[in-house]
Amino acid sequence: MNIVTNRPAAPEPSAATTRRARPAPAGAPVAPQPRLDPADPPVEVEPTTGAPVDAVPSRVPVRQPRWQRAAAPSGGWAPIEEVHWDGTPLRDEPRPGPDRLPARRERARPVAPPSPPAGLAVLLTLSLLAAFFAWVSAGPFWLAAGHSTGGTVMITECAGSGLTQRCRGIFSADGDRFQAHGVRVSGVPAARTDTGSSLRARMTGPDGSTAYADTGVGRHLRWLLGLALVAGCAAGIARWTGATRLADERQRRWAVGLALAGPALITVGFLAAAW
Repeated sequence: MNIVTNRPAAPEPSAATTRRARPAPAGAPVAPQPRLDPADPPVEVEPTTGAPVDAVPSRVPVRQPRWQRAAAPSGGWAPIEEVHWDGTPLRDEPRPGPDRLPARRERARPVAPPSPPAGLAVLLTLSLLAAFFAWVSAGPFWLAAGHSTGGTVMITECAGSGLTQRCRGIFSADGDRFQAHGVRVSGVPAARTDTGSSLRARMTGPDGSTAYADTGVGRHLRWLLGLALVAGCAAGIARWTGATRLADERQRRWAVGLALAGPALITVGFLAAAW
């Protein structure tokens, strides 16, 4: 009974009436209805989704990049038991054991430059060695380059043998252009070390202090080996003075350039003096 209108209340519509009152639109999909025939065999239901086991696919596409999917032997499909709900494949995570502990990543520690006294000592030592090698290589370099004067040298004295051999003599240039007394003679054969022996030699000029009697490959080995040792001294200066270990790239380039420029300038100075 409705209190306002004194009319009996309308009965509530049942579920069946509601379904009949709201018909499904044309073309809309209709959910399949299970068969209620008791003669049908029982259907095994998948516990996760609640769908029949026959309706659940056995293989599903794997969510992975295309190039991996194309290279996979199964064409990018895998059993449903080996795939997560979002399509990514299952992976066995290795358990860290006593013999397989995660490696600790060591942080790269900046290499500290050497102490100033050590760097200064290395700089002075290698600079002196570079100066010595440049000095002994300047004359042979000009001789190999063709800047020389031929002549004859007469041995006045020789001492030692092999690498410790020291000979001196009097050099007379061809055409009586000049004569140099007491010059050091380099490359004297062991059979020509007697006093008064004469042999062909060359000098860079009248102001030179060494007459070179080397022939063949020996005349090139002197300056090649010497300049190679000068380059080694320059690399050692850049390395052991800490120029190559500076953190800032611009400062490191300037420091390495200065370390290499020092021996180079020394060599140029001795070449100019030996001209």
